[in-house]
Amino acid sequence: MPLIRLLLTALLLLQSATAVAGGKRIALTFDDVPRQRGAFFTPEERSARLLTALRTVKVRQAAFFINPGRLEQPDGLGGEARIAAYVAAGHVIANHSFSHPALQAVSAEDYLADVDKAALWLKGRPGYRPWFRFPYLDEGGTDKAKRDKVRAGLAERGLRNGYVTADGVDWHLEQLCIDARKAGKPIDMKALRRLYLQMQLSAVEYHDAMARSTLGRSPAHVLLLHETDLAALFVADLVAELRKAGWTIVTADRAFADPLNQAMPEVAYAGGTLTGAMAWEKNIDPPLTPLWIGEAVATQLFQRRVLKETASK
Repeated sequence: MPLIRLLLTALLLLQSATAVAGGKRIALTFDDVPRQRGAFFTPEERSARLLTALRTVKVRQAAFFINPGRLEQPDGLGGEARIAAYVAAGHVIANHSFSHPALQAVSAEDYLADVDKAALWLKGRPGYRPWFRFPYLDEGGTDKAKRDKVRAGLAERGLRNGYVTADGVDWHLEQLCIDARKAGKPIDMKALRRLYLQMQLSAVEYHDAMARSTLGRSPAHVLLLHETDLAALFVADLVAELRKAGWTIVTADRAFADPLNQAMPEVAYAGGTLTGAMAWEKNIDPPLTPLWIGEAVATQLFQRRVLKETASK
């Protein structure tokens, strides 16, 4: 009997480990660092609050994608110290270009030169990872030749794609808040929190459903967030809600080690989430549920719920 009990215990432990390994996993990543002043905090206040929030909910490692050119802007003063604070807390940093250009708007040569300029700033810094994330998730649009030239250039530089698998357009909600504050409009903070969480959670579940249809599994996801005041306010709540929904928060290192990292979908338009591009490549329809909240719907919900505005007749 003791042997049988031991074998049953071992089997249960193996099943538990397998469930965790193949379960719902997601890493947090933040773009546009150091970001300009937002609707509620100074950049210094925002970074401090964001670090506290991540520490409180025990997010061991997030990734911050850096635009060193922002350090030269007025709001970027002191940004180097804030970036160092992220790294000191155990997080990692990666290349998001120097000046945040859209690939469709510049030549491949100028684009790679901008990447190189950012690489010079990042080289040798603690916490650096050789990942590059395309600004605007723009990988060249319909220009296949430019896309391929940049892909080859990044590979020559030893840079891997810092892809995204889920995007909740948090930057758009942040801009709506900035515009509302400038206009002197009162913001219902409880309603704002609910909308922020709804947008991010809907994005995660939508893209996971698409990934499962495309890959036959749930990969280690990479959530695109930005270094915004909204993240500083609500990321702890977001992590709590993700965990409640069965998600495990993993490190960016672990997420980018998923076999998904080798994918280079051959589609007519290069941009957006990797999950979306892979589904398109395989001619798989987007999921009907859960629904993803895009910019237009987010604007309507913000106006109605957060600003309490009614549609004019």
